[in-house]
Amino acid sequence: MANTKSAEKATRKSARNAARNKSVLTRLKTLHQKFEVAAEKGDAATARAAGIAYSSAMDKAAKKKVIHKNAASHAKSHVAKFTLAAKA
Repeated sequence: MANTKSAEKATRKSARNAARNKSVLTRLKTLHQKFEVAAEKGDAATARAAGIAYSSAMDKAAKKKVIHKNAASHAKSHVAKFTLAAKA
């Protein structure tokens, strides 16, 4: 139980941010799954499109500080590595 008005506000803010973060993280997981499925099938065009969507979503999540910027960079690197390997 919060003892001060600022603690009550912090609790409300924390709940609001947690709800936003959860929806963003769920979307990221879904996009990642779509990319991985396309990569497993070897469908380069679909994997490339899914990779672009996933990379964009990672950037947006990092911008809002839902995930760490290095985590977004790592994920984008993974996508790029697959995309470049598929081209070769």
